[in-house]
Amino acid sequence: MTTMTETSARFREFKMPDVGEGLTEAEILKWFVQPGDTVTDGQVVCEVETAKAAVELPIPFDGVVHELRFPEGTTVGVGQVIIAIDVAPGSGDAPASAAAPAQEPVEAAGPGEGDGDAPKGRTPVLVGYGVAESSTKRRPRKGASAAPEAAAVAAAVQAELNGHAAPAAAPSVPAQAGAPDGGRPLAKPPVRKLAKDLGIDLATVVPTGKDGIITREDVHAAAAPAATTPVAAPAPSQAAPEAPAAAVVSDSARETRIPVKGVRKAIAQAMVGSAFTAPHVTEFVTVDVTRTMKLVAELKEDKDMAGVRVNPLLIIAKALLVAIKRNPEVNAAWDEANQEIVRKHYVNLGIAAATPRGLIVPNIKDAHDQTLPQLAASLGELVTTARDGKTSPAAMAGGTVTITNVGVFGVDTGTPILNPGESAILAVGAIKLQPWVHKGKVKPRQVTTLALSFDHRLVDGELGSKVLADVAAILEQPKRLITWA
Repeated sequence: MTTMTETSARFREFKMPDVGEGLTEAEILKWFVQPGDTVTDGQVVCEVETAKAAVELPIPFDGVVHELRFPEGTTVGVGQVIIAIDVAPGSGDAPASAAAPAQEPVEAAGPGEGDGDAPKGRTPVLVGYGVAESSTKRRPRKGASAAPEAAAVAAAVQAELNGHAAPAAAPSVPAQAGAPDGGRPLAKPPVRKLAKDLGIDLATVVPTGKDGIITREDVHAAAAPAATTPVAAPAPSQAAPEAPAAAVVSDSARETRIPVKGVRKAIAQAMVGSAFTAPHVTEFVTVDVTRTMKLVAELKEDKDMAGVRVNPLLIIAKALLVAIKRNPEVNAAWDEANQEIVRKHYVNLGIAAATPRGLIVPNIKDAHDQTLPQLAASLGELVTTARDGKTSPAAMAGGTVTITNVGVFGVDTGTPILNPGESAILAVGAIKLQPWVHKGKVKPRQVTTLALSFDHRLVDGELGSKVLADVAAILEQPKRLITWA
């Protein structure tokens, strides 16, 4: 199966693919092409964000972009057509089915919503190569029998999808909240998603769109306080492309509601699941890392480390790997279904990275086998990819232990929450010059505080203490990287 459909021998449609992670929707972050642009097989046409990562989608054929079905910022279900391509430009007029869909885009029906036969199941596949086809016919509305009305609704929806307002028409009867004839309220999927995010019941929204369709503005009006006056936005210094409608801001507004979706939604769900599933224990140690800082300075001048980034995190990561080698029982996972402890004989070292889309934790596969230069290169690549928003779902799967460096924000330490499915997470605080007793005298030394959180089902206090003490001992005397390895 592919994610494209043929509307004719000339026009082909490309559907939102399943990225192979069992996800059901993705948000279109950015279009890299516009109608009229020429595209080639394998060319990236857009970037989408799933609940796990941002992913670039390539088009699987050559042609000219005929139509973009959804604007940036729209959340689209897997299997919905997002772009139409003219694969034989100049061969004639576009058929009506390619230029404008004959029916409204529909959202995936939830349990108990669909009528008729059950849709075919989706098959997870690689990005850009589609999913199993399924029926997307909309259920007939009660009392809706006239074809002209259906055509008008489709035209209004298509106009809004293309970013143009549908022609206004005075309603013959006063608009009322709720669904026509007691049926389901009329709204396209992005508007339904917006209402869900804002906690608005569409049955209570007064529609102003043509033929009773609920628009984004209707939802925002329902969400806004009744007695507020919108503040006029200052005129932009230059023309900018239209963006999806934002929340209404008013003089008396004291709150801003931000829809939680994509990576941030997944983070929230994962952290709640971790915090209330794994019994967390956190231990702390403050350590003199002056010798480690001297080693970092020396390695920066070492020709064997040329071309890679050397920083304290590199030595801390290596210290944790050595501590795990000395205490292998800490590298494990809890199998709830089978009531088993799964001991890992490899270390996929996670590094928590703050990105514009939220916190993600990609990991270095088989970090325990890497030399110091290799580990430095892996850390550099991991951080760069994360900051660019290009981390793949595979890069975030399969982690065993994690490091989170809160010190970069000037924080002394914290009590980190375990990455789901992992046994431990090490928080590294800010490295500061502090008074410290060294060789019987108080001297200024480079000091930091480490915090190790672990799953108490897997790691008891003695084992957790040994791991944390080993990391601290290595950072205090980095020559132990040689003697203990």
